[in-house]
Amino acid sequence: MTVAKTSVLVLDSAEPEALAEFYAELLGARVQRGTDPDFIEVVGHDGVRLAARRDHGYAPPSWPRPDDSQQAHLSILVAEADMDEAEREAVGLGARPVEAKDNSGPRDVRTYADPAGHSFTLAAREGRSAL
Repeated sequence: MTVAKTSVLVLDSAEPEALAEFYAELLGARVQRGTDPDFIEVVGHDGVRLAARRDHGYAPPSWPRPDDSQQAHLSILVAEADMDEAEREAVGLGARPVEAKDNSGPRDVRTYADPAGHSFTLAAREGRSAL
């Protein structure tokens, strides 16, 4: 018998409430608070789950500096035709564009830092108008 499991990506932050609200707005999801005020989940469509956890000593990642490695990032899939609108939405919510490489052609992957400094990408997903 297999024990039922689920997973959640947890992002550390000095301000988990603000980070959870950022991702809830960006993903069209909802914030779910439990009994622990330092752990806030974001629950979205199609099983999307992530959480923000308070870390009192939090320091944002410094990626893409060459002396630091990127440990993880969130990839948000967007219909190819909606990339520009998704970018405007992300930046309007507080994301900061991060140029990690020269990209002189059409940009089908765009990299940002969330308000707490974690990297994430908007990546074009061909053939789907809605996710």
